[in-house]
Amino acid sequence: MQTKARTLPLSKRGMSFETFMWLFTRLSALAMYGFIFIGIVGALIMGAQNDMSFVEVLRWALMPNTGHVNYTNVPDLSPYATMFWRSVASLFFFTAIAHGVHGVVVILDDYFATETQRKWIRIINISLFVIITPIGLYVIWFG
Repeated sequence: MQTKARTLPLSKRGMSFETFMWLFTRLSALAMYGFIFIGIVGALIMGAQNDMSFVEVLRWALMPNTGHVNYTNVPDLSPYATMFWRSVASLFFFTAIAHGVHGVVVILDDYFATETQRKWIRIINISLFVIITPIGLYVIWFG
């Protein structure tokens, strides 16, 4: 005996918060790949192929901060210290921390059963997000 699939058509599903967060997780992961690609290409355009090792280029791509270029053979750090790269680093950091906080909440939801526990998990994670984000942005812009 065959059973019928119990799926709703797209027109009847609607957009719930869980659907939005599922979509956010996928799109933020793609955005992080995009930021890494921008960092690698940008470093290579600015002359890193002659002045930096591959490890240093990847370090720069994962967090475009001028402190990651200080100990390389790059003669002029000014192209790496522009407003554009600080903005890219800020957007990458914000996207990564939001993606990570949501991932932690999803994982911890599997281990806590009551709504009160889940509410506290969300409050703690959002509080950590609010505390850590300004610290990271301070390091990017002034560190």
